[in-house]
Amino acid sequence: MATDTSTTIDASRMTDSRHAYQVLHLGFTVAPILFGLDKFFNLMTDWVEFLPGVVTDAVSGSLVMGVVGVIEIAAGIGVWLRPRIFAPVVAAWLGVIIVTLVISDGFWDIALRDFGLLLGAVALWRLARAHA
Repeated sequence: MATDTSTTIDASRMTDSRHAYQVLHLGFTVAPILFGLDKFFNLMTDWVEFLPGVVTDAVSGSLVMGVVGVIEIAAGIGVWLRPRIFAPVVAAWLGVIIVTLVISDGFWDIALRDFGLLLGAVALWRLARAHA
């Protein structure tokens, strides 16, 4: 009895792709929600220190972080419900964060980490097209 190895390989690739999608889907749901919640509690860090001085001179840093927190929580919920739409939104949001970090006090190490997250959000978006 002959088996079609190309079908087996395609099924294996699809399973791997599905698992990658599931990992990214969960991660880009949970992480933004947790980071967004922490904007109100500052348990992980003092988030205001990452804002450029021009922003904190004009507006309360805690007010800005409250708005950021709400946006991040909404983005995480959006990724859970509609990853095809919200994964690129999260990627764009990470782009804004990267620019903010660079113009703040040159938080290049964190900006580079967030660039990796941006790439993950783009990968989720692409995988969501096949699996969501």
